[in-house]
Amino acid sequence: MNVTETKSEGLSREFRVTIPKGELAAKLNDKITEIQPKMNLKGFRPGKVPAAHIKKMYGKSIMGDIVNDLVNESSTKALEEKALRPASRPSIHLDVAADKVVAGEADLDYHMHVEVMPDFEPTDVSALSIERMVAEPTEEEINDSLKRIAESNKSYGTKEGKAEKDDQVVIDFVGSIDGEKFDGGAAEDMPLVIGSGRFIPGFEDQLIGVSAGDEVNVNVTFPEEYQVETLKGKPALFEVKVKEVKGPKETEIGDEFAKTLGLENLDALKEAVKGQLSGDLNFATRQQVKRVLLDALDERHAFDLPPLMVKAEFDQIWSQFEEEKKADRLSEEDKTKSDEDLRAEYHKIAERRVRLGLVLAEIGRRAGVQVTNEELGQVLRQEASRYPGQEKQVIDFYRQNPGALSQLQAPVYEEKVVDYILSQATVTDKYVTREELMKEVGDE
Repeated sequence: MNVTETKSEGLSREFRVTIPKGELAAKLNDKITEIQPKMNLKGFRPGKVPAAHIKKMYGKSIMGDIVNDLVNESSTKALEEKALRPASRPSIHLDVAADKVVAGEADLDYHMHVEVMPDFEPTDVSALSIERMVAEPTEEEINDSLKRIAESNKSYGTKEGKAEKDDQVVIDFVGSIDGEKFDGGAAEDMPLVIGSGRFIPGFEDQLIGVSAGDEVNVNVTFPEEYQVETLKGKPALFEVKVKEVKGPKETEIGDEFAKTLGLENLDALKEAVKGQLSGDLNFATRQQVKRVLLDALDERHAFDLPPLMVKAEFDQIWSQFEEEKKADRLSEEDKTKSDEDLRAEYHKIAERRVRLGLVLAEIGRRAGVQVTNEELGQVLRQEASRYPGQEKQVIDFYRQNPGALSQLQAPVYEEKVVDYILSQATVTDKYVTREELMKEVGDE
């Protein structure tokens, strides 16, 4: 094999690779010798098919496989010999007709274009100074959460008189469209809190003022965005029988209430609430300190970026932007900008993401950061759990597709590198309120 570098500009490299046809022919003969004992063709004893016959019958097919294998092997070897790390999959172009190579009439001659990883010296992470915002749940926040829990677990007791907003009614109902009943349009002993928004718009409002024993007709129109295609935008009649009217009962937040939630007493409930609030705040702190860290790394690194990596990142961002635009979910600020301005902004974001990705990868590589099999197995199981009943198929898919598995592993690796950097840097905790922390995270 002969490898010649034909171009070296920035991160772009081109090579010409030539493998003589004599070497190809030798590999073909070796392959035929390897498979000959296993061949079983009509008219020949098993394992006794002449090599010439195998070559005549299957030579081109075998040579095709050999050429594909050689292209992969030789392109990888060419990069290894030059000590280059590819930033993307090499682009291969044959310089001779493929059928001539397969027929053994020409050398395997191709040129390869590849973008390589930039060579840079990452900053000394031990010299970084990071301010981490920390917040702890206050007694007031814990009590507010207890009140919300009590509100969501409100109990109701039978009341005399007419139903009002926030009362609960127990109803039977049957729905019809143009006199025809439809699937899912009937229920018995259904508890419904008026004003909860559980039913389609207009339904609950028409139950204000009803009493136990009343039978009323409720006329509504299904929303155009209703999930059942056959009901979208259709006017419907619901014949409703009110069986009971109940009023909300004030919930006393104490030991007995805690027991209804499966906890031993009020102190245990408070501890559980505090733990939940602390978890939310810790997650926000992680977002804040990671952003500060990434900003610091971005400021300290400037090097050429592989154009194809930037393009791939930008294309992903822009595709998501177009989906948001189509769904009318753009921010008011973005709505006022031209596509040209937005493309420029998102291209800078793509460059930042690629640059930081390369910096984190290099820092992690030098520090020997790795994702363990146990950690990878855990994230794989978490991903599979999102598809109940198909867990085995999902796990098999990732195990059979290294590229997809690598994408699943990447966020875990990134978080481990961030942890490593924080362990080396000087991190100072700044205690703030929940509002200050959330504002910082929200602004980001």
